[in-house]
Amino acid sequence: MPLKIMPKKKHLSAGRVPLILFLCQMIGALDVPLDPKLLDDLVQPPTITQQSPKDYIVDPRENIVIQCEAKGKPPPSFSWTRNGTHFDIDKDPLVTMKPGSGTLIINIITEGKAETYEGVYQCTARNERGAAVSNNIVVRPSRSPLWTKERLEPITLRNGQSLVLPCRPPIGLPPAIIFWMDNSFQRLPQSERVSQGLNGDLYFSNVLPEDTREDYICYARFNHTQTIQQKQPISLKVISVDELNDTLAANLSDTEFYGAKPSKERPPTFLTPEGNESLKEELRGNVLSLECIAEGLPTPIIYWIKEDGTLPVNRTFYRNFKKTLQITQVTEADSGNYQCIAKNPLGAVHHTIAVTVKAAPYWIAAPQNLVLSPGENGTLICRANGNPKPRIAWLTNGVPIEIAPEDPSRKIDGDTIIFSNVQERLSAVYQCNASNEYGYLLANAFVNVLAEPPRILTSANILYQVIANRPAFLDCAFFGSPLPTIEWFKGTKGSALHEDIYVLHDNGTLEIPVAQKDSTGTYTCVARNKLGMAKNEVHLEIKDPTRIIKQPEHAVVQRGSKVSFECKVKHDHTLIPTIVWLKDHGELPNEERFSVDKDHLVVTDVSDDDGGTYTCAANTTLDRVSASAVLRVVDVPNPPFDLELTNQLDKSVQLTWTPGDDNNSPITKFIIEYEDAMHEAGVWHHQAEVSGTQTTAQLKLSPYVNYSFRVMAENNIGRSVPSEASEQYLTKAAEPDQNPTAVEGLGTEPDNLVITWKPLNGFESNGPGLQYKVSWRQKDGDDEWTSVVVANVSKYIVSGTPTFVPYLIKVQALNDVGFAPEPAVVMGHSGEDLPMVAPGNVRVNVVNSTLAEVHWDPVPLKSVRGHLQGYRIYYWKVQSSSKRNRRHIEKKILTFQGSKTHGMLPGLQPYSHYFLNVRVVNGKGEGPASSDRGFHTPEGVPSAPSSLKIVNPTLDSLTLEWDPPSHPNGVLTEYTLKYQPINSTHELGPLVDLKIPANKTRWTLKNLNFSTRYKFYFYAQTSVGSGSQITEEAITTVDEAMASRQVDIATQGWFIGLMCAVALLILILLIVCFVRRNKGGKYPVKEKEDAHADPEIQPMKEDDGTFGEYSDAEDHKPLKKGSRTPSDRTVKKEDSDDSLVDYGEGVNGQFNEDGSFIGQYSVPSGSEHSESPETTELCSEETVVPTAVDTGYCGREEKVPHQKDKAGKPGN
Repeated sequence: MPLKIMPKKKHLSAGRVPLILFLCQMIGALDVPLDPKLLDDLVQPPTITQQSPKDYIVDPRENIVIQCEAKGKPPPSFSWTRNGTHFDIDKDPLVTMKPGSGTLIINIITEGKAETYEGVYQCTARNERGAAVSNNIVVRPSRSPLWTKERLEPITLRNGQSLVLPCRPPIGLPPAIIFWMDNSFQRLPQSERVSQGLNGDLYFSNVLPEDTREDYICYARFNHTQTIQQKQPISLKVISVDELNDTLAANLSDTEFYGAKPSKERPPTFLTPEGNESLKEELRGNVLSLECIAEGLPTPIIYWIKEDGTLPVNRTFYRNFKKTLQITQVTEADSGNYQCIAKNPLGAVHHTIAVTVKAAPYWIAAPQNLVLSPGENGTLICRANGNPKPRIAWLTNGVPIEIAPEDPSRKIDGDTIIFSNVQERLSAVYQCNASNEYGYLLANAFVNVLAEPPRILTSANILYQVIANRPAFLDCAFFGSPLPTIEWFKGTKGSALHEDIYVLHDNGTLEIPVAQKDSTGTYTCVARNKLGMAKNEVHLEIKDPTRIIKQPEHAVVQRGSKVSFECKVKHDHTLIPTIVWLKDHGELPNEERFSVDKDHLVVTDVSDDDGGTYTCAANTTLDRVSASAVLRVVDVPNPPFDLELTNQLDKSVQLTWTPGDDNNSPITKFIIEYEDAMHEAGVWHHQAEVSGTQTTAQLKLSPYVNYSFRVMAENNIGRSVPSEASEQYLTKAAEPDQNPTAVEGLGTEPDNLVITWKPLNGFESNGPGLQYKVSWRQKDGDDEWTSVVVANVSKYIVSGTPTFVPYLIKVQALNDVGFAPEPAVVMGHSGEDLPMVAPGNVRVNVVNSTLAEVHWDPVPLKSVRGHLQGYRIYYWKVQSSSKRNRRHIEKKILTFQGSKTHGMLPGLQPYSHYFLNVRVVNGKGEGPASSDRGFHTPEGVPSAPSSLKIVNPTLDSLTLEWDPPSHPNGVLTEYTLKYQPINSTHELGPLVDLKIPANKTRWTLKNLNFSTRYKFYFYAQTSVGSGSQITEEAITTVDEAMASRQVDIATQGWFIGLMCAVALLILILLIVCFVRRNKGGKYPVKEKEDAHADPEIQPMKEDDGTFGEYSDAEDHKPLKKGSRTPSDRTVKKEDSDDSLVDYGEGVNGQFNEDGSFIGQYSVPSGSEHSESPETTELCSEETVVPTAVDTGYCGREEKVPHQKDKAGKPGN
């Protein structure tokens, strides 16, 4: 049974170990591993490791070195044969053998000649286990002979004849490389007409006069000796027909030889090869070169085909202007007929080359080294092929096997040697020789019979680290004879691992196809054969893969800006990754603009060269991941250039340009501008726009303009700078093609007409001498047109016109060439004058106390004497009906546009007397006023009282003082006072309604409750209705005797004792509750709380979610403590509900000098319109009313019903 010999494997940190399979019938050369642990006692037959080539050409100027290196155990000794006999190197002082090697060194530099040592050499390497031999090495010195001396006659030819210049180089070793040059060592030009053949000759399909020269020189270069040999120069003269006739006429001889006619065109014929068919033989694996060179006039073209087949696609090449066909790595399948065809316009010629591919011997199965244990069987196989079929011969230890000592364990069967029941003493080296007439092959293969117990060559306790979900390969290189069996175990008490999950390779390697976290652990490799057992432990760790969790993203940025790429990496915590940024798979530019931190690559001031692919690569000792993003640098386009004007006509020109670089953003359009150097030098105007794909534009031009053009390119980034200006182009003058615009006729005085227009600019003038013809006549008359011609103005005044008469006007442009087209006629008017008539029949209709409607009759249009702009009403208040005192008030004005005959006067003061008049208005001004018309406005509701104060508070009374409304808007009839108490829980009590005479400004309320807050609502009334109200709050004083009694109670001993007892009882109850709560039961207090919830902490009704204390929709109650909420929106729980301090210390709670309280709800005295009881907002957005459960309530006071409070009686 053949053995497996395991080479020692090195530890691979990534956990990937290459597999080396050692098969029973080995298919590759197998070496016994020269492991240090085996070298001391493991023997091995010799193996040739290095030798010189079979055909060894040496440089005669240097020492000859014939290589022969071999290995084995014990180290082999070497010997040589020369030409079949023993070569005794000790007898030749020029020959030495390299120490520890079989390499020969022949010293011919100092003395001796290389030719002396020509011959066939063979090396033998021998030790106690056998002998290996080298190839037959044929040693020959290189040769570079000179050309033989010869006399070369000059060649004279007629134009068009064919020619072959022979080279015929000397035969050297190895063959020379041929090329043609002149005396200056310049290669002669070659073409389809002139070319060099494979044999070195120079072929001319036909000669031309320019081929005449005296230095056609063929050179032979011998690479081995680095020498170049030169042939004698060849002189060639090509005579044209005219030159030939001149020569014939001068010499009057040889006319028949040269002929006086030019060479005629002719069909092709082959210069090489000759005839219609030829043969070619080539060896397998070489380059097949087929050549056909033809002559003819015109020069023929060469074509190649293969009869009954096609030329191999990837191995066919054409050389020398298709005159040479080459097929590389030729095989037997390339045999066949190849046809070359030469064609010119006069015909074609064919040549067939029959190709036969022969083959020197080549291996099908070369014999391989064989290691056996005593008693095992094995085979050596030596199979070769060739054409013709090679002969197989066997040798043992360099001796033909037929004459070698017999070995009963071996049997020869043609190309196979069969071994059975081998013994250790029968180790040997066998040679297989396969040969035919084209060459031979020689292979050494040893049979080494060994008996060795198992040995594990892998180092102990190697740690393999592998990325999760990748294959893991655990190495167990082993050796033994017979072949040991291998088993793997995981952990200390695990069973043998089987191939359902794992892969057990023949070389001992354990493969885990997909390593997981639970694959981590210690693995044991056990090798066994009949001579013993060996084991080894290795360790496996599984690591999390490195991943890029945030990949860089593609970016498009403008040149000069900044770009950032982000790359976040997640990795196993025991591995330290290295983050490397690459640009286009190379290093980043070494510039300060490129900065890298932990997760980002930042490029500032981006340039065009920065565009490309940026890759973030994260490397650990076990894996590598990368992600890439493309940066595209864009910018506004470069300006166009090479502007050119073509097709220049009177009114058009064609502009052509070359686009600049689009800077990675396609050009969307081109903008063309022009400059008029004659009229507006330095000012550029828009001319046209064309698409980004155009590079020409047909431009329309105006007469008498000195044009220059420039072009700008635009893309999605922006617009380029302008191009350089084009050449100037002056167009011819022409008459104006347009007239002035904005023609108007408008008088500035009653007796004139001012005609104005917008003049033409220089660009629009179309020529020199620009002027204007101004014409006018009355519209309604029969007068002829009156005209004047003016220049350099835009206005003309016609004097002595009637007042406000319509005129027809026209303004026409003209220049030195002619007139513009007939202008349009516009209508104007002469100057206006003030209207002469006032509006009549003025009537006033009072709509309400603040609004009146006025009507009037229009004036005749002729009396307006201008454009009617409208009517203007002057009105003013002259008397207050309530005060009966006359005083002048500033007049107010309302203007009504157009021909309206009525209008509304808003914003009047109620209960007032007004006067007004009406006037007509034109462009000149106002006409006379109509007679004054008076009217009265009725009463209205009054404003709120100017102020309300509460003074002199006592235990049961409050005094109110107020000022009348600033705007009574009629006769006051009475005041209305409404008030209601506010208890300690901020609930509103019954509302009391009290009427007070209009002539009062003070009122005292009696029989009020002591220490009670009241809210007051106060407003005035006229016969029309109630005015706006003013509100205020105040508090009656505290009973000092009762307060002192309350204080005294707190100091009594019995009261203090009672309080202590209550405190003790509460403490006992808390202890009982704590104990019962720990037991999980309910305590009575809790049950009572559940049964009788405190209404103070349940302000919300369950059915509608409203606050319980404001549940009555008819109640009208003020805020509770909203006005006392601090500005920071918090509520102090220790504040007393009944304390006056709450109302006295805040910003909004103050006392007047008389002791009355100015509450939060008072309105400033200067306010005309205070909140009425119908829609009074009782708190602002910032005011929050706290309750027992810390919720805010903001109320809105609605209409207060008029009712009489039975609890309080009004005073007088």
